[in-house]
Amino acid sequence: MDALIPQKSPYAKEVEAGKSYYWCSCGQSKAQPFCDGSHKGSSFTPVKYDATESKTVYFCGCKQSANQPLCDGAHKALV
Repeated sequence: MDALIPQKSPYAKEVEAGKSYYWCSCGQSKAQPFCDGSHKGSSFTPVKYDATESKTVYFCGCKQSANQPLCDGAHKALV
């Protein structure tokens, strides 16, 4: 089963140093780009991101990034 593509651009999110974030890998979460448990019962699991500094992070929105959970520009190749 392939991940759903919630949007064909990254999600710019402010993260706080010392906090952990769980990126949705299935594309079904209503709290994009973060996990809300919608993957339960599937083969998908969230990807943990540990913020080492407070800054804006660009999380993958198309779920195709080779650098999950961060955007690597893979959305530019989608039709």
